[in-house]
Amino acid sequence: MRIYVIEDDRIFNRLIVSSLSSEKDVNIQSFFNGEDFLSHLSDNPDVVTLDLGLPDYYGPDLLRKIKDVSPETEVIIISGQYDLKLAVQLLRHGAYDYIAKDENIKERLVHCIKHIRGRNNLKRELNQLKSEISGKYDYLDAIVGESEGMKKVLSLINKAVTIDNISVYTTGESGTGKEFIAKAIHYNSKRRDYPFIVINVGALPSEMMEGELFGFESRSISGAHLCHKGKIEQAANGTIYIEDVDLLSTDLQIKLFKYLQTKKFRRVGGEEDLLVNTRIISSTTIDMMEAVKSKKFRQELYFSLMGIPIHLPSLKERQKDVVILAEFFLKHFCESNGFNSLSLTLDARRKLLDYSYPGNVRELKAVIELAAVLTNTSVISKEHIVFNGVDNVVELHTEELTLKDYNEKIIKHYLEKYQNVVVVAKKLNIGKSTIYNLLKKWNKESEDLDKKQK
Repeated sequence: MRIYVIEDDRIFNRLIVSSLSSEKDVNIQSFFNGEDFLSHLSDNPDVVTLDLGLPDYYGPDLLRKIKDVSPETEVIIISGQYDLKLAVQLLRHGAYDYIAKDENIKERLVHCIKHIRGRNNLKRELNQLKSEISGKYDYLDAIVGESEGMKKVLSLINKAVTIDNISVYTTGESGTGKEFIAKAIHYNSKRRDYPFIVINVGALPSEMMEGELFGFESRSISGAHLCHKGKIEQAANGTIYIEDVDLLSTDLQIKLFKYLQTKKFRRVGGEEDLLVNTRIISSTTIDMMEAVKSKKFRQELYFSLMGIPIHLPSLKERQKDVVILAEFFLKHFCESNGFNSLSLTLDARRKLLDYSYPGNVRELKAVIELAAVLTNTSVISKEHIVFNGVDNVVELHTEELTLKDYNEKIIKHYLEKYQNVVVVAKKLNIGKSTIYNLLKKWNKESEDLDKKQK
């Protein structure tokens, strides 16, 4: 800790230096006037002890100079007498403490230094944590895929990160990663140092939602004033992620629209409007235009929320990304759990590609992590790929494929079930050559995929 002592009285100067020298890991330098000190202010000391009665500078003026040049430097005011009014004024202008030159000065100085050191350590830990969180949501590394849909998502996220005062509206099926996208936007924007707050509209009774979103005030029988900050206020200067925004009641839709227009709101039971700059990122799994047309959702709020609309495609819509995502999840899981590197065999990749993933990316991640646990070798084979979702036959009724694609799906299902070309040919009343030709085609696709991955 670098400490600069500014004191024109040489006896007191030595006293302060001696008092602080007992502390561990300190580098102390003393000055006897303001001019000499200012020539070293660019060193950005951690702490300055500042005597108010310097011969060449008025103490409060020097305090302002210190805070202008080095705002992180903590300034402890040392005064020959205690002046409450001046002390309050200096504390308001950024002084850390105000200490009179009395018999307690040594103890108070040491106490201040210990407290500042603890606070600085906490700041460093907090900054490190924020850095780790930002790294976790580094979307350039974590948003994986080569499909056109994901390229568009990445482009829109880049815009949302740069323009941090515009609302963002995310849509997509459950499990596509809407909350992750919201966090990626927040932790890579200028708002990253402020809170990221989540509220799920569907998780709370409608009668509680207004208080949770906007806060409330009340007075007890004894006259005590009770105040609860809502999520928007808790996320001040940061971001609030409103999940399932389509479930908001009509009254709350109106209130949220007014907030978006003015950045002002009033707590439930409150008497004053509060000005809070919080960014709103919302999400839904439904077609909101249909909700607007049917009068279930207010049009003006819909257009206010939809500043930057980001649609996250389902995994069925980005089939070419399945293996890329699977290998990404596998690598991350192995690194996080201290596993040796694992790889996917061709039959495992083929099985992954043959499934439609009703649970989307979330389901694929769970499937890959389970496979990594199940294998006892350095590879993951198809028997390690376990799906607990909808059966492939049922999936055929929900997918929109060509007749040719449906036929191939059915043949694949029968081959997996009977493991015999002759039996399958009889069951489906098709020629064996048709099945053999398909097997050749699938093998070639797998080989091409393997070459691409390598």
